[in-house]
Amino acid sequence: MVEKRQVARGKRIQRRTGKTFHVATRLLPEEIRHPTYVLYGFFRVADEIVDAEETAPPAEQRAELERLRRAALGEESTNDPVLSAFSSVREERGIADADVNAFIDAMESDIDTDRYETYDELETYMDGSASAVGRMMTAIMDLDPAVEETALPHATRLGEAFQMTNFLRDVREDVVERDRVYLPLETLHRHGVSEGRILNLEFDDDVAAAIREELVRTERLYEEGVAGIKHLPEDCQLAVLLAAVLYADHHRLIRNLGYDTVSTTPDLSFTRKLSLLARTRWKWQWNPDPEAVFYEMSHGFDRDRGRHGHGRRDHTVLRTD
Repeated sequence: MVEKRQVARGKRIQRRTGKTFHVATRLLPEEIRHPTYVLYGFFRVADEIVDAEETAPPAEQRAELERLRRAALGEESTNDPVLSAFSSVREERGIADADVNAFIDAMESDIDTDRYETYDELETYMDGSASAVGRMMTAIMDLDPAVEETALPHATRLGEAFQMTNFLRDVREDVVERDRVYLPLETLHRHGVSEGRILNLEFDDDVAAAIREELVRTERLYEEGVAGIKHLPEDCQLAVLLAAVLYADHHRLIRNLGYDTVSTTPDLSFTRKLSLLARTRWKWQWNPDPEAVFYEMSHGFDRDRGRHGHGRRDHTVLRTD
């Protein structure tokens, strides 16, 4: 049983470190919102272990993540309120052990992996760091088994889309704070950009072209992800839609910067978030179609591919592995 103080702690962590997602989370019904706070607290605890590379050696980080894994899976007792709360939610809501393991494995890979040669390699990492998160969220929403199989691939894609938006937004931050480059090296090389230029924070038209290519790829992920929102419980759809609108709005900022996230990190203002919240809710009242509202709110998504209107998707293959 999760206690109120444990929920409150997760909420404080989310409000401090996940401001965009926090705005959307508040629209969820309480029985979904509270476990969402717990999940987010768990994710951040794991992330902070990995980001402690300057204060903890790799062996110590791995040992701490393994302790976290055992506690999260209920294999050993813990006094950590975040871990004990997550373990309770995992058991109560039927979160798959495989998704917990995939998430921890991805966090462990961050300890000694800071480059990805291909998008396939990055996608494998994101299956644990992001897609598994989407599947965990689907689990706590307690979907009807009849639609769960249909919804899960879309949840996987939407989680991947959110993560890719973060990578594209945070190119500079990832280099400066973590010495990491999440842009696939094959994409950089295709545009004549060396890894060293990114590490030296050098921006030019070639770098812009590489970032633009990944931005377009990410928008295909949004298309697949948003297409599954209609399969979620009705009282959860608006919150997930708003999360998609908020994350995707970073693409507008990135375009406005000429794709230069090497020199600066774009950020949605609090006023902008409130505006998107109000407009999304208003449009939802008149047309509760997640895809239609998303494309109305996400101007410019089709511009780079010369496509118009919503619902025209590229033939992206959905994968659940």
